[in-house]
Amino acid sequence: MAQAMKIAIVDDEQDMRQSISQWLALSGYDTETFGSAEDALKTLGPDYPGIVISDIKMPGMDGMQFLKKLMGSDSALPVIMITGHGDVPMAVEAMRVGAFDFLEKPFNPDRMSELAKKATNARRLVMDNRALRRELSDGGQLMKKLIGQSPVMERLREDILDLGQADGHVLIDGETGTGKTLVAHALHAVGSRAGKKFVLVSCGALEEDALAKRLFGPMQPEDAQLPAIEEARGGTLVLEDIEALSESLQARLLSAINEQGTPAETRIVAISNLQEAGRTSEDALRSDLFYRLAALRITVPPLRQRGEDILTLFTRLSDQFADEYGCEAPQVSAQEAAQLLQAPWPGNVRQLINVAERAVLQSRRGSGTIASLLMSDHDEMQPVMTTEGKPLKEYVEAFERMLIDNTMRRHKGSIASVMDELCLPRRTLNEKMAKYGLQRSDYL
Repeated sequence: MAQAMKIAIVDDEQDMRQSISQWLALSGYDTETFGSAEDALKTLGPDYPGIVISDIKMPGMDGMQFLKKLMGSDSALPVIMITGHGDVPMAVEAMRVGAFDFLEKPFNPDRMSELAKKATNARRLVMDNRALRRELSDGGQLMKKLIGQSPVMERLREDILDLGQADGHVLIDGETGTGKTLVAHALHAVGSRAGKKFVLVSCGALEEDALAKRLFGPMQPEDAQLPAIEEARGGTLVLEDIEALSESLQARLLSAINEQGTPAETRIVAISNLQEAGRTSEDALRSDLFYRLAALRITVPPLRQRGEDILTLFTRLSDQFADEYGCEAPQVSAQEAAQLLQAPWPGNVRQLINVAERAVLQSRRGSGTIASLLMSDHDEMQPVMTTEGKPLKEYVEAFERMLIDNTMRRHKGSIASVMDELCLPRRTLNEKMAKYGLQRSDYL
């Protein structure tokens, strides 16, 4: 859920503070007021969840000094400055120091609301990105995102933990939508480079000249970043769509790798998306570069090989979307569970996310089925199913596990409530929970 944004109003005139606060409150904002910059600085830290509207002319610390203090603490904090009528030089100076925008007295309240909306949207994006970076730097949190008890996922987590501690370069391959970039983040977060730079470059998204400049430079004085090779020094450089590198760029990358020596100062994690295209990264890369990058290798399993993980993921995702849309998650029948398990999932986890969101929206409207969401784009009347059959026992067990898991989460671990809803004696429920690796403590 999006974080609620605050607006701090700083002005030595009480009437002005109150009028701005009341107007913004009517527009739906959560406001707080301060009579001086000194008082405001006691509250406005580097991660203040909102924006600031401040007068420039105040006794004691004036608005410009206040602005400089705020920019020194958090340069991404949007600050809207209120200037006197016709005071253009002051407004220009405020913008140079880092103000988001300015309002000239007397100002139109609608203009203030418009600026507040733009500033809070910008702040929300910054805060979301910071939260994401914190999450992506936390190895434990990342490993929790790699949900699943299937053998292939257990092995994937073990590989990440093992290879994360190594120094060699890594090649990650697998089908589209399997989560290869998440694996790259996890490799960085669980290893010795966790606190250092993590730089990601999508090789397929840039033309060759732009890609060469992004990777190796030279950068111009006006460029805001270093070449990726320099920017990632001492940390991890992730190259998505490594197969998109031309022969000449492959040669330059190989030279950069060789110059690092052993152990490598900067770890390179290459991500290949060629698996489902009938080719391999070995086909696309020059052999000497391939063997340097593939010293360590991880293949991320496709969703169709993950068995009952599919139902676990679908349940978690539909719960998240139901919470986001403010409705109940759809209840999955035994037939629908079998359809989810049988679908080939060419788009893998990315496709499952889309199906879960659409299932929640359908459920909210009271129409549609999961089967309809699994229709082939090319044959809209036929559900897309795998030709790889599974024993009936596997489908039954997967559905049974999902049903107990859903019921335990809905009742927050209340064994008595689960026994009552599923009509199971305690001993049977305990046995089935032990069989499926479900623990009551996970639901409390």
